[in-house]
Amino acid sequence: MISTLPDANPPTEKKTEKHKSRRRIAREFVLQGIYQWRTAGGTTSFIEQQLRESDKFRYVDEKHFTHVLQGALQQVDELEKVIRPCLDRSLDELSPVEFAILLLSTFELLHHPEIPYRAILNEAIELARTYGGSDGHKYVNGVLDKLAVQLRSSEIQIQKATKNRV
Repeated sequence: MISTLPDANPPTEKKTEKHKSRRRIAREFVLQGIYQWRTAGGTTSFIEQQLRESDKFRYVDEKHFTHVLQGALQQVDELEKVIRPCLDRSLDELSPVEFAILLLSTFELLHHPEIPYRAILNEAIELARTYGGSDGHKYVNGVLDKLAVQLRSSEIQIQKATKNRV
């Protein structure tokens, strides 16, 4: 059946894409690298080299990308031990996208205290909305909320105290 209703988004109207920061783009590439490692294997250096060949890599915060990708993949076992108690299922049951987001976000929570935990959580949720399953962002949010309480408790306490004064 052919619809006679006018197209709500005619092709002549371009939707404007939100500007992405260099760090957000770096996280997207890290997500892709961890996803590739999880599903197809390969060395960190090979995966990093492949990702760097992308035309869009020129927009990446290269320092953050390299540090998070290499760090997360070198510390997989340690990061999994931190993540595991916050899950309601085994790591093997997570989708590769959820796994990758949790791994990179946990690495950032542990090794990048200069990045506010809220920023890390918000970025992870956005990645899950964009690349994950329909409710993956809710699951990622729940796990990272638990992790933030464990890994950034002093930051959370300071934020709550400041908020209560206002």
